[in-house]
Amino acid sequence: MNSSEATMTGPRAPGEAIVRADAVTKTFTTPDGGALPVLDGISFDLAEGEIVALLGKSGSGKSTLLRCVAGLIAPSSGSVFYRGTPLTGANPGVSMVFQSFALLPWLTVQQNVELGLAALGVGEEERRRRALKAIDLIGLDGFESAYPKELSGGMRQRVGFARGIVVEPDALLMDEPFSALDVLTAENLRTELVGLWEGHEAPVKSILIVTHNIEEAVLLADRILVLSSNPGRIQAELTVDLPRPRNRQHHRFEALVDTVYAILTGREAAAAAVVEAPAPPGGQARPAPAPTPISAPLPDVRVGGLAGLLEILIARGGEDGLAEIADELNFEVDDLLPLVDASVMLGLARLDGPRITITDTGREFSAADILTSKRLFARHAAARAPLVRAIVQALAATEGHALREDFFLDLLRRGFSADEARNQLETAIDWGRYGELYDYDRDDGKLTLEPGAQDAL
Repeated sequence: MNSSEATMTGPRAPGEAIVRADAVTKTFTTPDGGALPVLDGISFDLAEGEIVALLGKSGSGKSTLLRCVAGLIAPSSGSVFYRGTPLTGANPGVSMVFQSFALLPWLTVQQNVELGLAALGVGEEERRRRALKAIDLIGLDGFESAYPKELSGGMRQRVGFARGIVVEPDALLMDEPFSALDVLTAENLRTELVGLWEGHEAPVKSILIVTHNIEEAVLLADRILVLSSNPGRIQAELTVDLPRPRNRQHHRFEALVDTVYAILTGREAAAAAVVEAPAPPGGQARPAPAPTPISAPLPDVRVGGLAGLLEILIARGGEDGLAEIADELNFEVDDLLPLVDASVMLGLARLDGPRITITDTGREFSAADILTSKRLFARHAAARAPLVRAIVQALAATEGHALREDFFLDLLRRGFSADEARNQLETAIDWGRYGELYDYDRDDGKLTLEPGAQDAL
């Protein structure tokens, strides 16, 4: 992208609302006819002159919300407006950039970029002129006749950007556009995107970006909407009042990253903790409902990764900031979140804002020999990981102590998509096998209780 040299500038003053979401709720139907709530009552504006990031973990419905804004799917209830007019189909004022590039392999770069213009009925000469201008703007001049297979991942995503901006949309919608790229390529494209935005070279009036990357959101956005999960709700809205280009080492940048971390991790910590609901007038306090496999899903981590995090904490004196750990390991800070969620869920660590501390239970697990660590893990997983506990209880209650995986997948699909249900079960299988709670035969898809597993309950 041929952007002009960046200068230190603050966020643009927002103008009128281009897109407005009003109490958008989306529920899908599962294969067994059940309801799968994905979004619940989401309202926000996207105004001229601003970049807004939708940030959240898996299951927060970020991509579903983006598609509702684009008019590709309709909300179950609530409305999306484009410049005050409710959508009844595709949003005429937006274009999209996808994570998977979504290029047609049999078309050249120029032909891929012209697709949107052709759909709008733009004449051949005008299509060619605007496509070549967009290709030059995003730094692919000279590759007009190349096919996608001849391009690197970063170059293919540049084609995606060119295709998005060539129609000169009011709002550019981006669905995790950098997540399929290597770290250096992604960083370069982010920098160039900011340069185009600040230089007013990109013919777009606003940007809405979906990401799970906290630092990416703070780097790019003027506002961050943090979504909770299962179903997605707006958990917090933060204004990023920092000049561009933004410095990751600046204390205000780090403070914002820490704040978002605290928001994202606090919900999982609260779900795993034993809490009590407020007492009714004149009554006794009653325990809050126990977490379920749906309300407290398993973080997608393996036991080896969890043990590695505990070892790092011990080497650092037992506690440290999440950002500091990620920086030393050359990870994005949000890459640690599943490991953090798992350690908190199992009682092996605790969170205090953006800092994580190993517990006595975590120290015991980390110092144990392999057989003892398996017994300890089995006890903690059966007690604190709802899906693992549910599997052990179901197998123990069944004659023969065996069940097919379909039984658990059907139950999980009441709260998750088919892919998410599969991932939840795979994680539970990994945890249960490590703790020798149950075995799994992949050939016949059957889970079988291990002898003595009920002792862990």
